[in-house]
Amino acid sequence: MLKNDLFLRALKRQPCSRTPIWVMRQAGRYLPEYRAVREKTDFLTLCKTPELAMEVTIQPVDIIGVDAAIIFSDILVVNEAMGMNVEIIESKGIKLTPPIRSQVDIDRLIVPEVQDKLGYVLDAIRLTKKELDNRVPLIGFSGAAWTLFTYAVEGGGSKNYAFAKKMMFREPKMAHMLLSKISSVISDYVCAQVEAGADAIQIFDSWASALSEDDYREFALPYIKENVQAVKAKYPDTPVIVFSKDCNTILTEIADTGADAVGLGWGIDIKKARTILGDRVCLQGNMDPTVLYGTPEKIKAEAAKILKQFGQHTAQSGHVFNLGHGILPDVDPANLKLLVDFVKEESAKYH
Repeated sequence: MLKNDLFLRALKRQPCSRTPIWVMRQAGRYLPEYRAVREKTDFLTLCKTPELAMEVTIQPVDIIGVDAAIIFSDILVVNEAMGMNVEIIESKGIKLTPPIRSQVDIDRLIVPEVQDKLGYVLDAIRLTKKELDNRVPLIGFSGAAWTLFTYAVEGGGSKNYAFAKKMMFREPKMAHMLLSKISSVISDYVCAQVEAGADAIQIFDSWASALSEDDYREFALPYIKENVQAVKAKYPDTPVIVFSKDCNTILTEIADTGADAVGLGWGIDIKKARTILGDRVCLQGNMDPTVLYGTPEKIKAEAAKILKQFGQHTAQSGHVFNLGHGILPDVDPANLKLLVDFVKEESAKYH
């Protein structure tokens, strides 16, 4: 039994004594302890070494006191497992070769045996679960099909997604073929993470805001729903969070995927999101990450505002406090610790 199950209780919209908190990218560069590990190896080797991935996964639990751990990895391990060459250099960016821009390229991508090609992530989950010793839940994750599609077609990051959208608008059947192929791997991957011990899954659609509402409904949501339902079919008690960055105008459709929780960016008042969705899903979010550059008083004030905006909890409501995107690498860890401690104390009065 978990010693602290508040995160899972909130995702399942069960009564909690307070609001749980974790933050995206909590295992990362803002922590000196992470940088000390990172100095010994390159980024992808860190992801592929279960002992090191376990160490940095647990760091924010020990140092910051968050209510959940998230396995240290990267969304692009899926692209690599499908046969792409992936380079991630923090000072230079991301490069995937060769980019996928034709039917021949799509056919060349493999649908891997997840246990084989991504076994290092599963090993890291098993090792982390053992070392956590039931202190807090462990989150597994994957990028969404649309986001991984953009990286595959663009060959890296992009400002206007020209190649990805060219395929969408000129060759929509080809685009759907690639999205479907990626999505099938994601479904296998997230289910394997649950089997390895992940207590919850988060789907990250980092480039969701690149699409119009209609295009998001066509080229993104069906595949997210496919991934959510794959988990639910095999592991109905495992909560799934969907974080579609800045998709604040189609929250109902995101909830319709069957997700247990909808992640919110900071561009929407959480009260408005709760009004739109009611208590049919848990809400996760949604402080602007740059607030952590502020004074202690400002950080507390912004956290208090979000808790107040969400409002009083009912027997069917759920809120997981988080940032609206990942913590920035130059944030003072003391500021995150202050936020976590404040949310733990302040949120109790709303439960």
